[in-house]
Amino acid sequence: MHFLDKKKRHIIFILLLMGALFITCIFAITQGSVKIPVRDAFIISKRFLLRQEILDSYKASHVFIVSNVRLPRIILSCLVGGLLSIIGVSFQAVFKNPMADPYVMGISSGAAFGATIGILFGIGISFAGLGIVSMMAFAGALISVFVVYSLAKVGSKISTTSILLAGFVMNSLLSSIISLLMLLNENDISKIVTWTMGSFNGTSWQQVKIMILPSIIGLIYILFISRDLNALVLGEEDAHNMGVNVDFVKKSVLIISSFLAASAVAVSGIIGFVGLIIPHLLRLVFGSDHKLLVPVSFFGGALFMVVCDTIARSLVPNMEIPVGIITSIFGGPFFLFLLQKNRKNLL
Repeated sequence: MHFLDKKKRHIIFILLLMGALFITCIFAITQGSVKIPVRDAFIISKRFLLRQEILDSYKASHVFIVSNVRLPRIILSCLVGGLLSIIGVSFQAVFKNPMADPYVMGISSGAAFGATIGILFGIGISFAGLGIVSMMAFAGALISVFVVYSLAKVGSKISTTSILLAGFVMNSLLSSIISLLMLLNENDISKIVTWTMGSFNGTSWQQVKIMILPSIIGLIYILFISRDLNALVLGEEDAHNMGVNVDFVKKSVLIISSFLAASAVAVSGIIGFVGLIIPHLLRLVFGSDHKLLVPVSFFGGALFMVVCDTIARSLVPNMEIPVGIITSIFGGPFFLFLLQKNRKNLL
């Protein structure tokens, strides 16, 4: 009976977050340089279920803005935010560190380096809806992860301390190279800076389709290993005694989560702190059971990203702020708070 009550509570928590996310998405559709009534936003958003003659009764400009600009943008921000958040959950469990997020393995710097090369030497090439910059960012992120992983591997085992240090070194090295390339190519500085700050501007339905599969795979995979993550949090020795193949779980989490993070970076640019803030806050509210923490983090990350993106495109009239700046404004102070809170553990 107690198990059923606990399961019901988990379902209620998840449904409440989904409801909050839905309401926030509808509100986000109404915001922007062109204000759209809530009723119109809600009905036009159901365009796939409506007959064309019903849509014809609404302003053509509103139908276009909702259907082709704001709706794909909001859905993509949900997918990217949710994915980054659950990757943060898995990394924090593996590293046993509340300050770990999707970029500790040099993913951000690798993606930024790849995107910089794509911007400087890009040609009009696209594949599956991704331009050369996105493809180079994806490749750069994976190559960076591979290098960090190789450096941190000792025999058949992975040292979490080594992987954090290797990620830090990789971030520093590639950031320096990017700065040098920017100085040597002043005409492209603004493009590079804009990409590295993260943005959902210009999102298309093709990008949404690309992100649906990684998001589903990521959520199902991390939910599937939630019991192992619970054991890892207790310590590797305890996890091993509970029958968990610690090395395999660590390797699979690092490889698959890095691949998923690279997918997110490829379509949105670098957006930091989502995987840091959301899992930690929700862990304080819902506890450390990953069976609940993973799904609520996914929807919580989606909610946070939609709010930040709405602020980014609505705060300043006739101008859009990169969403990465907004997440950093929230995340920077929060990171300092975590650093202060955990300083004794770092000594």
